[in-house]
Amino acid sequence: MKPWCLLLLLILLLGLSWTQASGHDYHDALAKSILFFEGQRSGKLPPEQRAQWRGDSALSDGSEAGVDLTGGYYDAGDNVKFGFPMAFTTTMLSWSVVEFGELMPAEELQNVAVAIRWATDYLLKTVSHPGLVFVQVGNPVSDHSCWERPEDMDTARTVYSVSAERPGSEVAAETAAAMAAASMVFRDDDPDYSRELLENAVRAFEFADTCKGAYSDDPGLKAGVCPFYCDFDGYQDELLWGAAWLRRASQNDSFLSYIQNNGKTLGADDNINEFGWDNKHAGLNVLVSKEFMEGQVLSLESYKEFADSFMCTLTPESSSSHIQYTPGGLLYKPGGSNMQHVTSISFLLLTYAKYLSKSSQTVNCGSIQVGPASLQLQAKKQIDYILGDNPMKISYMVGYGDRYPERIHHRASSLPSISSHLQFIACQDGSNYYKSRDPNPNPQIGAVVGGPGDDDIYEDDRADFRKSEPTTYINAPLVGALAYFAANPDAGLVLT
Repeated sequence: MKPWCLLLLLILLLGLSWTQASGHDYHDALAKSILFFEGQRSGKLPPEQRAQWRGDSALSDGSEAGVDLTGGYYDAGDNVKFGFPMAFTTTMLSWSVVEFGELMPAEELQNVAVAIRWATDYLLKTVSHPGLVFVQVGNPVSDHSCWERPEDMDTARTVYSVSAERPGSEVAAETAAAMAAASMVFRDDDPDYSRELLENAVRAFEFADTCKGAYSDDPGLKAGVCPFYCDFDGYQDELLWGAAWLRRASQNDSFLSYIQNNGKTLGADDNINEFGWDNKHAGLNVLVSKEFMEGQVLSLESYKEFADSFMCTLTPESSSSHIQYTPGGLLYKPGGSNMQHVTSISFLLLTYAKYLSKSSQTVNCGSIQVGPASLQLQAKKQIDYILGDNPMKISYMVGYGDRYPERIHHRASSLPSISSHLQFIACQDGSNYYKSRDPNPNPQIGAVVGGPGDDDIYEDDRADFRKSEPTTYINAPLVGALAYFAANPDAGLVLT
């Protein structure tokens, strides 16, 4: 028998199936997904700024309250700094490095560390005043009434904060999670900064736990944060999430005890199959299950059970599957900006696959056993869809591939660059650019848009923000997923 016949027979006997490699350049996509964050920067830009079409902006942020709140990121295509999603973005960028940083090329590992530090430098400012956490800069109503470059911004830079009298446990606890996760990123290269982050994370968490309450329950705060980033799902999951990250970063038993003692009262048994800036349950279960699988902390077994259940809902062959997919195979949740779900869940698939592999475990989905390779393949299908393997034959990442969105819902990208058009463009003077059918003059390289509808159709319409607006929390978990596939581009040989 010829050698190739023996190989084919071996594959068949082992029950292996081959999925053809997609041929995507994951290294290129990874580099661009990180570059995206430079186009979202607020504040004084550094000399090494690569997105040259951007300029300094919001240099007086915080002055209304007598504090320095410059820096940080604009969350999406507007010019507001929303603290809740910014903190979650930072947590996910850091988690990407914690799990998959060792797979990144050195240059991109450095670039993502810079992106994380741009956020954490800002977050440290937000917790620098005892008894307060600053949670937002910018009045979203006035901001959204303008189509204006951040460099020209002249709308109200209202400062919003939470305190004992006006609690905001979800934002404070997410900020704690972000700084704790980031402390792990900088532990080796900048131990002093790492310690500063961890110490402030502990204080932010203590504030969140002592002064319990949702920030959008306060009428004054609600007027600024809603309907954009209301706390729709309660603050309890963020308290557990913050404690879990502090446990992971510090290995302090007090945070393990917090999870063990408060899990039930804070809703750990709710088994909610969601993960994003507002709902941490699925991510919490994956994160905490690591300690059960690798450390055999038996009191945490329920977190693995819920993580297993979540993975089964994502497995089409499972009888418990209830996650919706488009005809083209994209994971889909109604409500707009669907790619936030695609990237965050893809990240969880890969991370859980890593934990399962390390502990030699599988997921029991009733009639089938799901192994790490199966979860990796599911994630790969989602990432490849984003990069162009879809019915529209379009990449949903700006600048990647031959066809990609050209009219994204993004003020700075769609208006003339400050470097080529020095004249001030006032609030309403930008409306002609907003309505134009011309491509954006400044491609926001690496931006991943909200994506197609449940019919796989994407119109590339700047006005349709639910589909055409990028966000930082779409890209943050994507960085980790792309790092994995850049190192494992042929993740398609899977056990069946």
